[in-house]
Amino acid sequence: MSIHPTAIVAPGAVVPESCTVGPYCTIGPNVILGQGCELVSHVVLDGHLTVGARNRFFPFACVGVPPQDLKYKGEPTGATLGDDNTIRESVTISRGTVGGGGTTRVGSGCLIMAYAHIGHDSVVGNSCILANAATLAGHVVVEDYAVVGALNQVHQFCRIGKYAYLGGGTTVTQDVLPFSLTSAKRETHAYSVNKVGLERRGFTKEQLRAIQYAYRVLLAAKLNTSQAIERLKSEGIATEDVDYLITFIESAARGIHK
Repeated sequence: MSIHPTAIVAPGAVVPESCTVGPYCTIGPNVILGQGCELVSHVVLDGHLTVGARNRFFPFACVGVPPQDLKYKGEPTGATLGDDNTIRESVTISRGTVGGGGTTRVGSGCLIMAYAHIGHDSVVGNSCILANAATLAGHVVVEDYAVVGALNQVHQFCRIGKYAYLGGGTTVTQDVLPFSLTSAKRETHAYSVNKVGLERRGFTKEQLRAIQYAYRVLLAAKLNTSQAIERLKSEGIATEDVDYLITFIESAARGIHK
């Protein structure tokens, strides 16, 4: 096991021999690390934190720290990370709260860039990217393969759908449509399909055509959202992706950025 002599590993922490703990890192007593993790230096891991295999933490990352919630009174809440995540400099990931289920979750294969913040009780899926200084308030859901741009601000309880791409500097106050390119040119709105991103993820031409047609109905057919959904349903476009898009919209408690 490689633990720098200046690091502090509390009794009770689980640190496999395959892990590397660099200078001035602090690991709390309820932290469980998976195989092959690396803490470069000055990393703080705290709370009831469970980390999967091969995660890499860069300097001054703070994961599993207490939530920024005035209602939090020191309850034994926690956070979980999957495998193969990269957590860059000065990232903060707060642990959960009792009122939000008790756990903040990050999936596998994510890149969390410098200064990003994942608030308490948030859920980040697999293969997501949070660019520099992206900020998720509490109870936010980011679904698989979504990209949250630099300096984005995401309001509490918002969802970002699968394969969505958020432009830099965007403020999100409603749910972001899956498969969309969403940006704040004048105000935050979806303006196209994330075609390049979907192609890179292996979507077929048939899948893309169905998604693009659904977006033309939603965004360009001069129909309100309810009318657009009814039209899509009546036309019988029963692909898995379109059905997911419709279900996402119908379950949007905060409304959608259309």
